[in-house]
Amino acid sequence: MIEQVLSAHSQIPLEVACDALRVSRTTLYRTLQPKKVPVIRAPRRVPRKLSDTDREAIVEVLHDERFVDQPPGEIVAALLTAGIYLASVRTFYRILAWMDEVRERRAQRRHPAPIKPVVRATAPNQVWTWDITKVAGPSAGVFYYVYVMIDLFSRYVVGWMIAQRENGTLAAQWLRETIEARDVEPSGLQLHNDCGAPMTSATFTTLCVTLGVAQSFSRPHVSDDNPFSESQFKTMKYQPDFPARFGSLLHVRAWMEEFFGWHNDAHHHAGLCMFTPADVYFGRVEDVAQRRQCALDEAYAAHPERFVKGRPIVRRPPQEVCINHVPPPAIPSSEPPPAVSLCPSPTAPRSDRAEPVSRAAKPNFRDRGCTIHVDTFR
Repeated sequence: MIEQVLSAHSQIPLEVACDALRVSRTTLYRTLQPKKVPVIRAPRRVPRKLSDTDREAIVEVLHDERFVDQPPGEIVAALLTAGIYLASVRTFYRILAWMDEVRERRAQRRHPAPIKPVVRATAPNQVWTWDITKVAGPSAGVFYYVYVMIDLFSRYVVGWMIAQRENGTLAAQWLRETIEARDVEPSGLQLHNDCGAPMTSATFTTLCVTLGVAQSFSRPHVSDDNPFSESQFKTMKYQPDFPARFGSLLHVRAWMEEFFGWHNDAHHHAGLCMFTPADVYFGRVEDVAQRRQCALDEAYAAHPERFVKGRPIVRRPPQEVCINHVPPPAIPSSEPPPAVSLCPSPTAPRSDRAEPVSRAAKPNFRDRGCTIHVDTFR
């Protein structure tokens, strides 16, 4: 193309020839430029560079028994006092770094990488999660602390407490009373919480070890590692009658007592297929599901045309609830997948064409099983 443009340049302008042959003029001009001969430059000489003799003298001083444990600033000052100058303090540091002999002198603590917690519950009283939230008091700067512990499998609030401060001793006493009130075997219980001061206090952790309660922690600055407690706090603070400020400690206790009673016994939880936490915690799911199924069957018998997907079935709560669930690795199939033509020829026989997908065969979120996998949940 470029040769044709150059041959036609004598008859027509260069711009017209480039446009006609669709050749970029920039490419043409760059091709016509003479090639530059690389210039070989001599190594740059730095007059301030230390000679090998000077460098060896500095290394010898650094390794001397007198200065082996001294910083470069101390070494340079001591040599200047003795009337000797070898190099600046920064040059001493550069030589130490070149020899890989400079580091932090003090022993530094190395924090291991936080481990992603994996928590799984298949029945009530297997895993409890708890956290502490603040509510505003009667004036600015005054807060009350609400300790809430929920059962992971059923979202049932098994215990709560109101206090004027965060304290590990109070949390330990509250945990012991909650376990006794629920008549739970401590050795079969796992407690999940974040890394707050009350959760990591010596009093609280010692009680867990004494009772045999397994304790798991969220990662630092990762709120999604304790999603169910965070979600429960949002449900609480988004109530229409949640006060902007509580007048006293008694006011907080009265309001929380009414709220947690509603949450456990009357709140139809979306994560539990609209069953209440008490239904799941006390094993009343099947009784309630039968009553709901009878109501749906009567409605379906009266007006089947209103149910476009057929007879409605009452969904049950998930049989497994997880935090940071790790799915099992997929096992590859030994059989090759069947070859199905997505765009068959109109003249191909009917058996070779891909069968249309019916509405009933389409994936539906209601048919994805009954296991909840929670990685991020607010």
